[in-house]
Amino acid sequence: MPVDSSTAQAGFDAGQRELSGQKVQRIVDAMRHCVAERGIAGATFEHVSREAGVSRGLLHYYFGTKERLLIEVLRSDAETRIAMLDEPLAAAETVDDVIAVLVSGAEQVLREDPGFYVLLYELFTAGRQNPDIQAELAGLYRGSRSHLAEVLRRKEAEGVLSLRFDAESVVTYMFAAADGGALQRLTDPERDYSATVEAGAEVARFLLTSE
Repeated sequence: MPVDSSTAQAGFDAGQRELSGQKVQRIVDAMRHCVAERGIAGATFEHVSREAGVSRGLLHYYFGTKERLLIEVLRSDAETRIAMLDEPLAAAETVDDVIAVLVSGAEQVLREDPGFYVLLYELFTAGRQNPDIQAELAGLYRGSRSHLAEVLRRKEAEGVLSLRFDAESVVTYMFAAADGGALQRLTDPERDYSATVEAGAEVARFLLTSE
């Protein structure tokens, strides 16, 4: 039976305390680091509490379960990933500017925070067995797609670009290319991917210019 994402969200939020403060951020950062180093199975509350310098009881108090903490890590990373594009995209005056922002944003995540993709793939795998995680992951993708699609619509209204397809379809393809490319690059980091990045930029140009 399909899982309604709003129901799953309510289930997660019902057992989760209000998240704020430096301790919570330390916990989120510690879980991110532990997953990158050990994978989801090895990122236990014991390891996370030691990494964050807090008690295991505090982790249970704020998050209840490891799954809730994992979702919070991915939510935080996804919001950061999208938010860092807002200002440079708002300033973009040409299609080339938009493409440069999108390419540099994807490259920055790979260069500075490859653990984002490690967590994404780990959660996808976990979501095959846990419908709550799957629903949360789908919801995060929907939110990110919707946000970036709205940015592209604004740029189209400004006359900066001309979308060849509807904005959400364009963004869906771009996310798929970025996430799939990241998987290959993390698997085979010694390969030169510069030509692949150039090819991706040309595909983006096609999608963003309909004339």
